[in-house]
Amino acid sequence: MRASARRPATLSARLIGDVTLDVREDGDVAARIEGFSVRLGRLSAGASARAGALRAGLPLTSFASGRGVGKEIDVLVRALAKRGLIEYRLERGRKDQAVIEPQVPDYWPSLPTLRDTDTLVLSRFAYLRRRASEMVLESPRAGALFRIADARFAAVLALLATPRPIKWLRRQAAFPGVELLALLVDCRILFKVDARDKGLRPTEGDASLVMWDFHDLVFHARSTEGRHANPTGGVYPHADAVPPLPLVRPAWPGKRIDLRPALRADAPLSATAKLLRERHSVRDFDPARPITLTELSCFLDGTARIQSIVRMPPGPDDGGETAEYSMRPYPAAGASYELELYLAVDACDGLAHGFYHYDAGEHALVPIEVDARELDTLFQGAQLAMGVSAPPQVLITIAARFGRVSWKYSSLAYALILKDAGVLLQTLYLMATDMGLGGCAIGSTNIELFAKMTGIEFHVEGPIGQFALGRSAATAESGAMG
Repeated sequence: MRASARRPATLSARLIGDVTLDVREDGDVAARIEGFSVRLGRLSAGASARAGALRAGLPLTSFASGRGVGKEIDVLVRALAKRGLIEYRLERGRKDQAVIEPQVPDYWPSLPTLRDTDTLVLSRFAYLRRRASEMVLESPRAGALFRIADARFAAVLALLATPRPIKWLRRQAAFPGVELLALLVDCRILFKVDARDKGLRPTEGDASLVMWDFHDLVFHARSTEGRHANPTGGVYPHADAVPPLPLVRPAWPGKRIDLRPALRADAPLSATAKLLRERHSVRDFDPARPITLTELSCFLDGTARIQSIVRMPPGPDDGGETAEYSMRPYPAAGASYELELYLAVDACDGLAHGFYHYDAGEHALVPIEVDARELDTLFQGAQLAMGVSAPPQVLITIAARFGRVSWKYSSLAYALILKDAGVLLQTLYLMATDMGLGGCAIGSTNIELFAKMTGIEFHVEGPIGQFALGRSAATAESGAMG
């Protein structure tokens, strides 16, 4: 084992690059970033002086006592961390081993006890990639990613593709020290196994996790909000590098066949064609005329209710299980019907403000008790996504029970789920149009918030889309089309 790996490692908290702390003479402290300011409370004179060290980094052990100035700094650092303004530096022998970037608001580094007899292996969801000029190690299951400062650690990761006992790792020239290994175990980038374990896929996590392919879980976690710290939404990340693609694709060469003469000028539009042409996104709803429970019942009945159930006898490839399939108003891949509807109700005549699950079999709403602040956060996210000042009357979250599809399909399960969500969103649009209601699809969802509200792990059942529903305001007709 290298002498440097025997030196004690220091784990420090420090401000991320563009954040500054503004501490006034009276002790009032605020964080400033990109022209914005967030007030964080008030500090004593001693804590104010010590807080200045957060630019370079303060060892976590220096304020872990929970008393006096240490307690004040601990409260301050945790408040900064919840806002995504803190990163953590693991240093050994005055050299960085890794910088830890939190990906979820409640991440706090922990070092579980590891013994020399413990056997570790690399998660099948972990991956090392280049980000600009840095190498980062991450996983969709992890609460943080690691900027690798010591290139030799990549050799250790390669070794951990096979389960290895820590006492064996200690003998390797690139052994990084037990602290970094513990941090990676805490983030589920590494996990403990029995030394004789050969079935690593079922060993890591629960039965629902077994059914996830690597690329699907990465796509799910990184294309939604809640489990990463990347910019999300319409931020035009490539506007300075490349021009936008043209609205209409440049025509292919060859003789063009004009289809317009084949249209009968006197032929009336079908009801479906008329709905498709009338469909548009409505983002503003009439606060004086909320949707009614009767209308909501008819809307759900026409879009998502189970119409019939078919039970198929065991086949040669289904593990001897009787398969159940349902018929609903929209098509689904393999008739899996993995999508569930959760309704956040702000204003509905005949239905209380709250959070509900739609039971498609019984055509019933089941209330779910949630924290009022989390429900408000859900509505605020929808408002922000639509660019409006008021929440929708009803916000429908489309969630997927992923195992309904991944139990059968390999490599394309998540892609099929997203296709199903697109079909359902169009169905919701057409029903809203037909009923004279307003609706708007919302592409962004927060999978971590949904997990907290429902108590369901993000890889078991999670949101993949939202739909705002209500009675259109008078000004909606002049709003943006979508």
